[in-house]
Amino acid sequence: MRKQMIENAAYDVATQVRAVEDSIEGALAELAELQSKMVHARSVTGVGFVTSHAAFEQLAATTNGLIAARGGIAHCHAALVETRHLIPGLRTVGFGDLGECPEVTHADLRVVA
Repeated sequence: MRKQMIENAAYDVATQVRAVEDSIEGALAELAELQSKMVHARSVTGVGFVTSHAAFEQLAATTNGLIAARGGIAHCHAALVETRHLIPGLRTVGFGDLGECPEVTHADLRVVA
């Protein structure tokens, strides 16, 4: 029962990490689209570079912040992968020549020290 609770908690965290990663990527795509539309709007309206420059600077700062957040969640993901090796019930044990992973079996194998 405890093992299942640990696996469920880990699955919930992994699912949320992926959702956050996808959200950040989506936001970056939206920012790129916004920048493109701002360039187009500037050319259509004939507004001068100086007039619209502050908005472009703010958009660039926002994009840089989101890129930093992307790196942060990537490092968080990597840290969680390493942490997994320290949690009983989530550790992976392998035997053999370290080749391809064997197919998943449904046997409940336990290593006892």
